[in-house]
Amino acid sequence: MKIASFNVNSLRVRLPIVLQWLAEYQPNILCVQETKVQDNDFPIEAFDETEYRYVFKGRKSYNGVAIFSRNEITNAKFGFEDEPKDEARLIKAEINGVSIVNTYIPQGYLPESQKFEYKLNWFSRLLAFFEKNFEPTDPVIWVGDLNVAPQPIDVYDPVNLSGHVCFHPEVHKALEKVLRWGFVDVFRMHCREPGQYTFWDYRLNSFQRNLGWRLDHIMVTKSLAEKCTACYIDKQPRLAERPSDHTPIIAEFDW
Repeated sequence: MKIASFNVNSLRVRLPIVLQWLAEYQPNILCVQETKVQDNDFPIEAFDETEYRYVFKGRKSYNGVAIFSRNEITNAKFGFEDEPKDEARLIKAEINGVSIVNTYIPQGYLPESQKFEYKLNWFSRLLAFFEKNFEPTDPVIWVGDLNVAPQPIDVYDPVNLSGHVCFHPEVHKALEKVLRWGFVDVFRMHCREPGQYTFWDYRLNSFQRNLGWRLDHIMVTKSLAEKCTACYIDKQPRLAERPSDHTPIIAEFDW
């Protein structure tokens, strides 16, 4: 089983990149974030011409998540139960006996802002979501743009970036609480090399200079971690014409 996560930063704009990547890599499952398209405008015709089934939840111009699968998708649910309105940040679904949770976690804006508090609270609610819906012994894959670089090795300049909303002690604590529930970061399980990133700003020639962040993740429960044979980042889509500022991360399982 091969699963990938990709923040596409507008699905309609990156549609040629996504379709080409699916055709070349043929993952069993692709989870995307920041589709930035309301449900009525989702490009279903393009994906109906592929072998992939899909579920999605979107908003105009902001957020948006989707799951594409070569196998049947069942029991799809969207958002938190206590969400006043669906922000299109979370999809839970079951595929081939595995629960997939695809998330686009708030960025946070500034540490002193209410948006940062909302981000921290979102992690707390996510932990409660896992505690209510699963056991740590269940086969669960949590993926997405988490808007957190967990360790100094995950940013290009950990000294000067310390305190940024995506590299902040409070965010690290919030993420660690969720991980302690029962998740393993399978990329770091397979790779300890520095300079491995999934996001590069469009400015300052960041990609060419590798001024990146590892913000996109594949976290799995221990029963699946034992079956994870590889996890890696594909930089090629970041070189495409009109690319996303993110690139896919992929994990492979003997499942």
